Amino acid sequence: MLGVMTTSKALELAHSQGLDLIEVSPKANPPVAKILSFDKYRYHLEKAVAAQRKRQKKIDVKGIRLSIRIGVHDLEFKARQAEKFLSHGDKVKAELILRGRERANIGFAFEVLKKFLGAVKLPYVIEQEPKRLGNMITAVIGLKT
Repeated sequence: MLGVMTTSKALELAHSQGLDLIEVSPKANPPVAKILSFDKYRYHLEKAVAAQRKRQKKIDVKGIRLSIRIGVHDLEFKARQAEKFLSHGDKVKAELILRGRERANIGFAFEVLKKFLGAVKLPYVIEQEPKRLGNMITAVIGLKT
């Protein structure tokens, strides 16, 4: 703590010690600066950013594709696959693709998607309600915390 001084005096002091003058808080009144090696300062900042990145949990959205004509066993298999994704901490996006004349029977397609969601045994929360986007019906679920 050297107190309040002019910029030129602070620069002289920093150069006499072979260090750099680094402005830490420019919005303070008066601005706060430190005398230290810029290389060391940048190294410590990079280390702090890397530590934050390491602590973050990356959440992926895994996709599961269904068909309106899916069999019971296949539906259960896809539900188990979704449970595996949820248990790993990922979100699951269930997509039901409608082809050709299947687009005429939207209600049945929503029922198939509801059966799939009912077959998932793990407690989950619906993050995006089933909705139709063109020839696709999608829903996103995540693990209930």
